[in-house]
Amino acid sequence: MLVGDSPAARRLHDEIAGAARTHAKVLIVGETGVGKEVVARRIHAQSARRDAPFVAVNCSGIAETLLESELFGHARGSFTGADRDTVGLLRQANRGTLFLDELGEMSARMQAILLRFTETGEIQPVGADRPAGRVDVRLITATNRDLPAQIAAGAFRQDLYYRLNVIQIVVPPLRDRAEDILPLVRHYLERAGAAHRLAVPGIHPDAAQLLIAYAWPGNVRELKNITERLVLAEPDGAITPDHLPSEIREARATLPPLSLAAPGAPPPAPPAAVSRAPAPPTVMDAALSEHGLDRVASLWNRMAAGEDFWSVVYAAFKARELTRTELAAIIDRGLHTTGGSYTMLLKVFNLPPADYKRFHAFLYQQECNLPVALYRKRKAGRTRRVA
Repeated sequence: MLVGDSPAARRLHDEIAGAARTHAKVLIVGETGVGKEVVARRIHAQSARRDAPFVAVNCSGIAETLLESELFGHARGSFTGADRDTVGLLRQANRGTLFLDELGEMSARMQAILLRFTETGEIQPVGADRPAGRVDVRLITATNRDLPAQIAAGAFRQDLYYRLNVIQIVVPPLRDRAEDILPLVRHYLERAGAAHRLAVPGIHPDAAQLLIAYAWPGNVRELKNITERLVLAEPDGAITPDHLPSEIREARATLPPLSLAAPGAPPPAPPAAVSRAPAPPTVMDAALSEHGLDRVASLWNRMAAGEDFWSVVYAAFKARELTRTELAAIIDRGLHTTGGSYTMLLKVFNLPPADYKRFHAFLYQQECNLPVALYRKRKAGRTRRVA
């Protein structure tokens, strides 16, 4: 189940629905713990293959010598302990979906074997002297690795990447889905309460603010584990800050170095409409030289006058005329203007909605996809009741 109604979550739902309408291969990309297998299962469940098997394999959890046998099966006597023929997971998934998680951990030899299968659909068990037939399997793969970087380093096959990357779905990290954090917390509190037959606690507003501000490096997986611990602790009535783990109570200290709001200096509340006036100075400006401040202000003013992000900021960055810190400062100014909304940021930067994925991918690559929680802290602080 995918929980959340943020713009990022809605886009993800739409992309899942689009992928489910086809039989094309899907590559799911995202950080550890964001729920890539959940996305794969939703694609399968909404597809024409929903009544056939969904088989999941973790490529990093099986030794290379066993992975080929797990996928393709083996003939009796092909290795020590092979006392009978096995059909393998690919044949078990016939007419259904095979999900290969942690694709980036696959060895060069297994990449070559998988490539051959994507080209022919043939199954040749380990130890067999000829193929044992073909299967009709949809491949959905997932990775938390930067596969283009691995290709450049010679660690991943480019031809296999092109074979598997027909539809790509990027699952956003939880820190970019601040609106979804409390609904997810409530969802997993209810699940843990039902599983352990314990009362489901409420959430005190002060605890809610800390949960929203936390960067969630382990994403949804971390959130699920923490909510289970909270239920098992059986707090009296509502979860308060004292019930939360220390890493959440100290949330500001855990945010990435490029977090631009200083402790005690909340960002402005979200505006009623997108402002194109010159942005006020931010905390990040203190990290810039006078020349850097002038350059950031100049580029910001050009966008305020109607030029778009690609022709102004992106072009300057690619030409090495703009540093990463200056790029982050521009994004920071934009998020202060929009109250942490990346969707509204597109309007500020004069970009169409269709550019969202490209824009976000660029920021992610440059580590400038700044966490939105602190930009929305003032709004969260006005919440009177959370339960």
